[in-house]
Amino acid sequence: MDSALEPLPDTPISMMLGLAELIADRGGREDVYRLARDLQMPFAKLLLAIRGAEMLGLIETPGADAVLTALGKKALALPMSQKKALLGGQIGKLRIVEHVLGLLARAPGHSLDAEVVTEELTMLLPFEPPRALFHTLVTWGRYGEVLGYSRDTGRVYLLEPAAQA
Repeated sequence: MDSALEPLPDTPISMMLGLAELIADRGGREDVYRLARDLQMPFAKLLLAIRGAEMLGLIETPGADAVLTALGKKALALPMSQKKALLGGQIGKLRIVEHVLGLLARAPGHSLDAEVVTEELTMLLPFEPPRALFHTLVTWGRYGEVLGYSRDTGRVYLLEPAAQA
């Protein structure tokens, strides 16, 4: 088990991008408590979005502020296809995603049963809810076009490099 692996926060990419847009609209910096109040969002839910945005390099959180990064500004300015490619690159650098992509790269047909991936996540991060972690991994991976998932077959698969271009 690798203690450096960090779980993915259970939050959608759209929420992280919306948060980054809101911070941009407020001059690139905002107090996180004010954000929670203004968004009328439970603080714990906001913290998940903030943590996800931090992991993807969109924002930083010095003290109690959320600050848009240069990468965050760039992401917001890009058209959707380029934004997805940029975030896909960021998603692919996350240790837990790298680990799963490595498993898929070594698997026959570059695909694994969803249960195998879920079991691997359980072993790597035993104190995290495995189904939620799997769902987030798949959702983020599909958004960034680094991996795919078929509900019909129950398989997670590595996308071909041409599909990632």
